[in-house]
Amino acid sequence: MSVTYSENVAPDSGDAPSENSVVMTPKEAKVATKDTEAIVTATEPEAAVPMPAAETPCPVVIVVTEIEPVEGEVTDPQPIVTQPVENGHSEPESTQAKKFTKKVTEVKEEEPATSKVSDKDDDVTASTPSPPPPAEDGSTPKKLSIDLPNDSDPESTRGRKDSVWSLGDGQPPEEIDKQIETPPHSTLLIEMPQTASINVGGDITFVAKVEAKDLLRKPTIKWFKGKWMDLASKTGKHLQLKESFDRFTKIHTFEMHIIKAKENYAGNYRCEVTYKDKFDSCSFDLEVKEVSDSSQSIDIRSAFKRSSEGQDDAGELDFSGLLKHREHKQEEVPEVDVWEILKNARPDEYEKIAFTYGITDLRGLLKRLKKAKKEEKKSEAFAKRLEPAYQVDKGGKIRLVVDLADPTVELKWYKNGQEIRPTPKFIFEHKGTQRIMVINNCQMNDDAAYSVTAGEEKCTTELFVKELPVNIVKKLEPVKTTVNERIELECEVSEEGAKVKWMKNGVEVPTGVRSRYRVKSEGTKHWLIIDDATKDDTGTYSLMATGGTTEAHVQVDLKPLKILMDLQSVTVKLGQPLKLNCEIYPGNIPGRWYKNGQLIQPSERLNIVHRTKNHSLDIESSTIHDAGDYTFVPEGYTQTLSAKVHIIDPPRVHLEALNAQDNTVTIVAGNKLRLEIPISGEPAPRVVWMKGERVILDSGNRVRAETFADHTCLTIDVAEREDTGNYKIVLQNEAGEDTASVKIKVVDIPDPPMAPQVTDVGGDWCTMIWEPPHYDGGSPILGYFIERKKKQSSRWMRLNFDLCKETTFEPKKMIEGVPYEVRIFAVNAIGVSKPSEPSKPFIPLAVTSEPTMLVVDDVTDTTVTMKWRPPDTIGAAGLDGYQVEYCIEGTDEWILTNKELIEKTRYTITGLPVEAKILVRVKAINAAGASPPRTTQHSILVKEVIEPPKIRIPRHLKQTYIRKVGEVVNLVVPFVGKPRPKVNWLKEGQPIEQTISIRNSDCDSIMFIRKAERKHSGKYELSVQVENHIDTATLDIQIVDLPGPPQAVKIDEVWGNNVALDWNPPKDNGNAPIIGYTIQKADKKTMEWYTCIEHYHRTCITISDLVVGNEYFFRIYSENMVGLSESATATKDSALIVKEGLQLKIPEYNDRNFTEPPTFTQPLINTFAIAGYNATLNCSVRANPRPKVIWMKNKITIIDDPRYRMFSNQGVCTLEIRKPSPFDGGVYTCKAVNDLGEAQVDCKLEVKGGFTFFELMKRGVPLHLIDKYMNESKTSEKSESEKKGSI
Repeated sequence: MSVTYSENVAPDSGDAPSENSVVMTPKEAKVATKDTEAIVTATEPEAAVPMPAAETPCPVVIVVTEIEPVEGEVTDPQPIVTQPVENGHSEPESTQAKKFTKKVTEVKEEEPATSKVSDKDDDVTASTPSPPPPAEDGSTPKKLSIDLPNDSDPESTRGRKDSVWSLGDGQPPEEIDKQIETPPHSTLLIEMPQTASINVGGDITFVAKVEAKDLLRKPTIKWFKGKWMDLASKTGKHLQLKESFDRFTKIHTFEMHIIKAKENYAGNYRCEVTYKDKFDSCSFDLEVKEVSDSSQSIDIRSAFKRSSEGQDDAGELDFSGLLKHREHKQEEVPEVDVWEILKNARPDEYEKIAFTYGITDLRGLLKRLKKAKKEEKKSEAFAKRLEPAYQVDKGGKIRLVVDLADPTVELKWYKNGQEIRPTPKFIFEHKGTQRIMVINNCQMNDDAAYSVTAGEEKCTTELFVKELPVNIVKKLEPVKTTVNERIELECEVSEEGAKVKWMKNGVEVPTGVRSRYRVKSEGTKHWLIIDDATKDDTGTYSLMATGGTTEAHVQVDLKPLKILMDLQSVTVKLGQPLKLNCEIYPGNIPGRWYKNGQLIQPSERLNIVHRTKNHSLDIESSTIHDAGDYTFVPEGYTQTLSAKVHIIDPPRVHLEALNAQDNTVTIVAGNKLRLEIPISGEPAPRVVWMKGERVILDSGNRVRAETFADHTCLTIDVAEREDTGNYKIVLQNEAGEDTASVKIKVVDIPDPPMAPQVTDVGGDWCTMIWEPPHYDGGSPILGYFIERKKKQSSRWMRLNFDLCKETTFEPKKMIEGVPYEVRIFAVNAIGVSKPSEPSKPFIPLAVTSEPTMLVVDDVTDTTVTMKWRPPDTIGAAGLDGYQVEYCIEGTDEWILTNKELIEKTRYTITGLPVEAKILVRVKAINAAGASPPRTTQHSILVKEVIEPPKIRIPRHLKQTYIRKVGEVVNLVVPFVGKPRPKVNWLKEGQPIEQTISIRNSDCDSIMFIRKAERKHSGKYELSVQVENHIDTATLDIQIVDLPGPPQAVKIDEVWGNNVALDWNPPKDNGNAPIIGYTIQKADKKTMEWYTCIEHYHRTCITISDLVVGNEYFFRIYSENMVGLSESATATKDSALIVKEGLQLKIPEYNDRNFTEPPTFTQPLINTFAIAGYNATLNCSVRANPRPKVIWMKNKITIIDDPRYRMFSNQGVCTLEIRKPSPFDGGVYTCKAVNDLGEAQVDCKLEVKGGFTFFELMKRGVPLHLIDKYMNESKTSEKSESEKKGSI
């Protein structure tokens, strides 16, 4: 077997990808297994890495990149050697000559990777350079053939002595035999890229299109070169990938642009499209033709030189110069032995020599030169060794000669490590001390490494077999023939068994098993055969060989048409088979059948047959629609064959279409009857309608008969009872006669029933009865519809959508107090009767529902006060009042307490025995009567209960109450307690003044000051006492006034246009903190005062920007929360701003760091709130930079809650709770955070009062939560009262 390396030189970085493919010809396969074939690639080492002159041979690394099934001669699988193997042990070697290395690219499934291959000869002298391989034509691929070892040889002899098989980075050994899984193929591509050819430097675009009509998203497309090189990573200035989408045609377009193509861009490409589980692919070839055919020799040093400047690939190391033709013309350099120059040169001249002769790997050459100089040992067995490499043309003869120092030494020849035996191909000659091996008729499998051993010594060489281009000897000739003839294209090439490619219109001709094309070769001749030519075979056919291309035009024309038997017109009865046939010549010409100009397609009923010359159209059972003009048109010809088909049918009446029992048609009186009966017959029959002996004409007014092409129609515009009877239909035509009979029955709706009677009335319902109608319209009564309406309205509303079978009904969902009327409709199979007369008007009325929320309001020794809520449902009769009844526990007698109805929802039952237990119930009374009673759940003990006092301080009085002097102070403090508590006010432990008026009631105490004075400020203590139970509260009242003026205002210093002022706070601050000062200035000339600054907090200031030369006075007002002081304190002296004079020395000030972490200057305080009244929590924080304030309830951050409002102004943080409920109670936290730290304060909020049981029920709170809340409220109030009582 021979493995052929087809090399395409890699383009510049970012250009189109390169490919190295390996072709294994089955004919020459000797070591390939029956099921698998190894495809190998090799890469050369980088130019910067020196080539070591080691004593042992350097192994060649061969990488397996793909496993494909192939038919071979050997049935046993070929093992893959993954470790270096040698034939024998290593021996001392002479200096090694520099050999070129071959760079190819290993392509993997996803990303390119390389493995290195280096070939070295063991015994090559530096003075004998290996001859360079001859240059080849640019359009001919360069090939290197290697014979692989047979699997029958031992493992130690497989491959060359200096070669090794390796898997590289491709696949692990255990996965070599695994097949590559690909998705199943499906049709996605509607337009595929086609094979094309361009000249070097040209541009080309390949287009693939995918229809997206059934795709939900964009498909994935990949472009490959060779088998697995993904081109997505190779895009650049020479390769561009584009994609677009047309919204109107729903087509994805994918394009691959190759710009300024190079020769090495040629090869096989592949386009793959995937979408979910669908897959499609297409392969195409690109041929890059060289513009110039001139060939030139390549010097060995070109492998070590960089590309010439100014070229596209300038700046790249070109290591494949020995095997490929350069695109640009190389400089002609005289043959110089660089080795001899370097040996004889001084060390300081090495770099100059390398620069002169373009040597880039100087360090590697110097290492090998150094080892060559040290080697002094001469070979004992060989006087003259083999040359490093030999080259021979395919089919030629080569002589390998060695000169032995000892002719008696046993000599053996090896090829790729296998010993060569004498054969007609391998001839051994002896001439003195020379030993010669002649290789006759060299083929590609002779391209291998050869070695010869003499005793313990060995020398090696490498033979390169050059494959000559296959030239065209005899060109294709044009062919002109007709359809169905045999076409045979013949061409002769220069070499037997050469591989050629047949093309049609630039596309490779398919030659598979099912292809119409057959390819045959015999010696140097090649044929393309088409057995049965068609018109589509017309085109330009070409044959491509490695040495050239030939083409010829093939023209296929149609043969003259001859009509052997024309179509004949026929007449066929309906349902009988129909057959049309004709005969034409040529016989294999297809054709199309047309009916009335429309193309006929084959179906289950219609069959189109073409047998040689005969064309027939067969219909198993003819129908009326089969009649018409038929035409047969031979494909490709203008001549046509025509015939007419006529279908006849006896008349027939199709009464089954009526779908009526006994052919009886029922019609409601007054309606229009249109009775359509299908008829058939060809030609169209004559139709007569009769009732008895009377013929119905088509010109009648109310009753008339009409006839159409496929049916006859009897029309009665207004049906009457007289129209009932039998109707006869008579059909006649030339094919026969048919009759049929139809019965028509006229029915009507029933009469309306009598007016209904209302027998009973409720709150929203009533009961009604009626009698059936006297006449049912000829059909049984199926049921009744009932309607009602308000008396004052004219719109009736149906009450039942399902028929009422009885003669009684109970309407519901009526409005109380509104008069209604009802009426009845009778229904039979025909329809609904007219409505009956309406009933007499009636009014629905109902009692109210029971009162709600009946609770005990107060209990004394002889009275019980009850309160309740009105009924949920009152009704149209309204509510007249309430009745309150009670009974002693243990008795069943209910005693009415109010003889007259009461309208209020609170009532006190008097005259009860002390410590008696009673039950109380309340009824609501209206015009309809008394409602169900509402009774207390538990008995009530008639005994007054002491309730400890509790002061409920309003929210605004829990903080300091501030008012201005002269304003009115009116404070209302509510409290609870039974019996009526005693109230006492004290101011700081002393009785209050007479100017303060106090008014007390059962539930609150009011403090009133008509005109507040500053002396009224202070802490007031309120105490509420019931027997031994006392509750106290403290109120802080602050009466504020305007402050006094500042003291000791003086001018501290004057410099430049600045004046420094200093003063002391006022003696009287107005009973409120001083919040700032207002400074004014006045020019001595005008004494008009102007404000310099307001709300100033300090007691010293510097006034700047004063006018030079002016003299100023200054005055200062103090300010508190009430306002500015009534008067100001002015400076005694004036400040003169001198025009010229002193120069002020500005003192140095150190910047103060004002940043600080958050600190709460005023914490939160525990607060009590009244349910339903807004509550606020306040605190103040100091921090720089400004902190972020976060409010939390029970350690949960409050975010976007409409019940809370948060404010922050000048460090004062406020949280407002809107209308709190007991559920809003808990621990509230204010947290301030900035970059320097964080701080937080807590307080407890308790909400008093809360909701009543009724309010909680209306809010939808579950009963178990209401019960829990009520118990907690009673427990907390009881515990607080006990604490205060103990105090």
